[in-house]
Amino acid sequence: MSAPEPIRQDTPPARRRRIRRRLRRIGRRPRNRVRGPSFNRLIPNIMTMLGLCAGLSGMRFALELRFGQAAVALLIAACIDGLDGRIARLLRGTTRFGAEFDSLSDFVCFGVAPSFVLLMWSLENAGRYAFVPCVMFTVCMALRLARFNASLDDEDKPEYSHSFFTGVPAPAGAGIVLFPVFLGLEADRMGTPAIADFARAPIVSAICLIFTAALLVSTLPVWSFKNFKVPSRYVLPLMLGTCLFAAVLVADPWGALAVAGVLYVAILPFSRRSYHRLKKAAEDMSEAVEDEPVTS
Repeated sequence: MSAPEPIRQDTPPARRRRIRRRLRRIGRRPRNRVRGPSFNRLIPNIMTMLGLCAGLSGMRFALELRFGQAAVALLIAACIDGLDGRIARLLRGTTRFGAEFDSLSDFVCFGVAPSFVLLMWSLENAGRYAFVPCVMFTVCMALRLARFNASLDDEDKPEYSHSFFTGVPAPAGAGIVLFPVFLGLEADRMGTPAIADFARAPIVSAICLIFTAALLVSTLPVWSFKNFKVPSRYVLPLMLGTCLFAAVLVADPWGALAVAGVLYVAILPFSRRSYHRLKKAAEDMSEAVEDEPVTS
């Protein structure tokens, strides 16, 4: 490389800048470019991994009969599951690997871990067939996740169906099936042995597992709340109700979670009615368009 020429007083400003840049580059070592994905694209996968670790920790806590910590670990996994996909879309870091990893994490955290917690909660010494409801729940969760992944490539779905899930989503199913654990922990806190014995009855856990498994693989349309629009007059009551529930959740978490599960099941018929109302309106609109005369 030839030495740069000296900067004279009569050198034009543009040429001076080029000479200064050339002088700065002399003696500088070339930098090696790092090949690989940016850190932004790794953040959603890191969050998914943390959620998976939380679900596995919940299984460990259940094995040690620390059911309060196990429930908290699964709740943390559910919160992370609700955030990682949105963060991936926000950072434009959605990948095929991330989608598959998230699905496998959901199966472990919401399919395997809840049934294992209930097995240790009340079904471990309930007989040779006590394991069957746990197997049913886990298998139905796998089928539900597989159906959801297959439906992502379906471009023929009507517009109104994008606001609904087909069957209860995985985190909600885990919350519903853990109702006996929430109820039992609340009964222990309140000192009511009758309710605690009821919550630890094997038949109660078995019914919750079978009932939730049926909701997972059903074709019941369930609100997804992603594109759910709230009327203006209900915005303030909704915010106040959310604030009230958050306060109750902090003060009495197990009772609030048990009531939330019951309320979620209670709104499922209203979700089905809303879906069929939208479906009928879309069909009537389609028939009206087809019956219109074609003008030349």
